Amino acid sequence: MQTGWTAQRWTAAFAEQAEMFRKAVGDADLATAVPTRPGWTVRELVLHVARFLETSTAYLRTGSRNPIGPPPAPGDLTPLEYLDIQLTEANEVLPAVPGNRPVWTFSPAAPDLAWVWHRRIAHEMTLRRFDAQATIRALVATGPDLAVDGIDEVLTTIVAAKIDGDVPNTISGTAVVRPADVPEAWFFSLTAGEAPEVRAAAPGEEGDARVTGEAAMIYYWLWNRMTLDSVAGDRSILGLLQVGRGH
Repeated sequence: MQTGWTAQRWTAAFAEQAEMFRKAVGDADLATAVPTRPGWTVRELVLHVARFLETSTAYLRTGSRNPIGPPPAPGDLTPLEYLDIQLTEANEVLPAVPGNRPVWTFSPAAPDLAWVWHRRIAHEMTLRRFDAQATIRALVATGPDLAVDGIDEVLTTIVAAKIDGDVPNTISGTAVVRPADVPEAWFFSLTAGEAPEVRAAAPGEEGDARVTGEAAMIYYWLWNRMTLDSVAGDRSILGLLQVGRGH
């Protein structure tokens, strides 16, 4: 499916989410535990985001056609100083790079084009903003448009990357993901040993597994940030769709 988003729109979403993330971690004690990421403190959350941004923007800056390893955290900067440098860099690089620039990307289901990184950076920041705001109990609602694009990224790109990585696929089946508050719906089909196929779900179409609810709730359920009572069907398929375990 195509959600109509562009590199420019993902860049704007990143800037908005990054501002909220920076405020939330600035208001928190770095030693505070992050409830949505068991075992993490705010310090580890900040370092993760800074390292992610340093690595992901390197693809956009260099146009590398090969994977780039994450850098070690600098020993001469505080976590927030390191984060501020990377936020500044991202806010400069993202609008400067056209979405159609060739570059290595992380999923076999995604084209090797820069917009894949624009999208990933925007949604990674959205998830981490959620983590940070959950820590200080100051959550801001996620709009349905952003949530729909995030759902689409998971189903069309992230699940394929998960299967291609450390979770080889031995599962076959289908799922329908149908938010209640937007017109978009997805039909997800998986055959053991193959990449998933995703298309728009027809009205009334069903699958072996079903995910319903508000778009934002589904978005955060897919990333294992929330529980949903409105999921049913094949548990193995549902488990595959939830890509946020350990992330």
